[in-house]
Amino acid sequence: MTLSWSPDYCVTNGNRDRQQCKSGKKLGFVLHGLWPQYQQGYPSNCSTQKLPPQLKRQFPGLFPSDKLYDHEWEKHGTCSGMTPAQYLTLSKQLKDSVVIPTAYNRPTKPFRTTIKDLKSAFVSANNQFNADGIAPYCSDSGRFLKEVFFCYSKDRKAGICSAEILRRSQKTCGQPNFLVRNVR
Repeated sequence: MTLSWSPDYCVTNGNRDRQQCKSGKKLGFVLHGLWPQYQQGYPSNCSTQKLPPQLKRQFPGLFPSDKLYDHEWEKHGTCSGMTPAQYLTLSKQLKDSVVIPTAYNRPTKPFRTTIKDLKSAFVSANNQFNADGIAPYCSDSGRFLKEVFFCYSKDRKAGICSAEILRRSQKTCGQPNFLVRNVR
């Protein structure tokens, strides 16, 4: 499961995604998606089954924009082996189970952190995870927090991220520290 850092997303996509990036929404972490993961890569677009429109109304605010419901179902949910309702239910359960550490809960001022400190904050707030089950990703050559991966095993318990995910995390957040943008 991946939670995107909305302030970073909106810096580069605000003009294209007014629903998520509307001024004053003050979004912090939002659900980017949930997908099955191989040790390298992931399956995608496994069927043409559409997400029933009424399901979006049953899970209001699960994703930060209407278009993301359809995109995530079509790209990843269709590969999950679940029905659309099961996929959204599990997405909500996992998203809601992650406690956002205080420093990352809609900060009004930007702050700097490191991969180690971010992981430590999340592990302290979520004892089901260990540091290798959490993988931050950065944007702009490692300057800004972009999103955080939370890895689960097939039995839906907190797990260990693949070597590929951990390696990419280190690569994208390759600076000594990075900026966590404030909410707006």
